[in-house]
Amino acid sequence: MSAPARVPVRSGPIALHAERWGHAGPVVVLGHGFGGSARNFRPQARVLSVHDQVLLFDARGHARSDAPEAPAAYRPECFVADLGAVLDASGAERAIVGGLSMGAGVALRFALEHPDRVSGLILSAFPRAVDEPAHAPWALGFARAIEERGLEAAGEEVIWGRFDPKTADLIKRGFVEHRPHALVNVLRELIAVQPPPAAMPELAEIRVPALIVVGSADLPSLAPCRALARLIPGATLVEIPGAGHIVNLSHPAEYNRAVADFLGTVAGR
Repeated sequence: MSAPARVPVRSGPIALHAERWGHAGPVVVLGHGFGGSARNFRPQARVLSVHDQVLLFDARGHARSDAPEAPAAYRPECFVADLGAVLDASGAERAIVGGLSMGAGVALRFALEHPDRVSGLILSAFPRAVDEPAHAPWALGFARAIEERGLEAAGEEVIWGRFDPKTADLIKRGFVEHRPHALVNVLRELIAVQPPPAAMPELAEIRVPALIVVGSADLPSLAPCRALARLIPGATLVEIPGAGHIVNLSHPAEYNRAVADFLGTVAGR
């Protein structure tokens, strides 16, 4: 597969790194999780771009995208606007949108706010929510640890230990390329306020095909993903045995198969 094509994207004053894989077929946008980058979904893009156009991008504050200083620049509505800007820059009016963890939360917000632009949903490892007693304190504590002890030390202390060794290594590899102030703001303004599926009655109004993917070993995401599958009409739930939180990288063959089958059904292939 040839290298991806760069897609210049501006979301207001913010420049985003985005890339397109493939030249024909339905458009699929996949957003990475907190502390990741577009690189995290390249194993999927290489496979899916045989039949589809896959758009990947670095979220604001991550990797090659701009990292504004103001905390308000990391509120949920800013990430929703960024996803729309990626679609606009690619020339796509509608797309199948999705992502992993943080990216899944943003994709779902976008689908609820802009249903006319979404033809399907792929939500993987949906993040923990603000109603879980430990969730907001964890996010806010991690932000404080980054400020006080630096990104690498805070990561060792707060985040790597939450995951299985394989997942922890995948997360750690990408974390150090991000600007600490941006991750602090993402944690406080976006991650700490993620609503639970049960607090989103508008899920019942979704009328596009939806795929929910979660690893059986990803205990924090199992309940939210199962709730999404119950609350979104006609949603398909796939639980991948033995997979942890970064399910697309730890179990790429199983993940790719589930997504390819879903896209084939949506496209009528």
